[in-house]
Amino acid sequence: MNATTVQKQAFESLKEQFGYANVMQVPKLVKIVVSTGVGKVNKDKKRLELIVDRLTRVTGQAPAPRAAKKAIANFKSRAGDIVGYQVTLRGARMRSFLSKLINIVLPRVKDFRGLKPTAIDEMGNITLGIKEHTVFPETADEESKDIIGLAITITTTAKSRKEAEAFLRHIGLPLQEAK
Repeated sequence: MNATTVQKQAFESLKEQFGYANVMQVPKLVKIVVSTGVGKVNKDKKRLELIVDRLTRVTGQAPAPRAAKKAIANFKSRAGDIVGYQVTLRGARMRSFLSKLINIVLPRVKDFRGLKPTAIDEMGNITLGIKEHTVFPETADEESKDIIGLAITITTTAKSRKEAEAFLRHIGLPLQEAK
């Protein structure tokens, strides 16, 4: 399904609730950012390559390294050391990844009962953490020796938390019911 169709469906679904007069007022997906930290392995080249490979498989796009901004002696890190990797998905890759996340990955998460609506921030974005990358179908058959966690941020153009929640429910994100 392309972005225009989703926009029109969202307009029809949400126009009465939020008083939209134009389809362009409906929130849109801007980007999805998938990131991971490297922890203590930042000196081990093989492990860094492994993290890059797994993140590339999961997202379908090569990750960009993220460097430390300043040195912290307690963590034995220097400015410029790689502390994580990040992938920013937009367009067709973003929609494909979101579809895979909703329909395949989240149902495979152990004891998953839906995402909390309180995870949506005031700007209309939601961040969720996945403890094991092995819930993605591209990495499930590998050795479970090196398991990495992922942070996934879905960025929208929603103007409020309430608007974002309604839009995310409309696109199929499994949010828990408010209590």
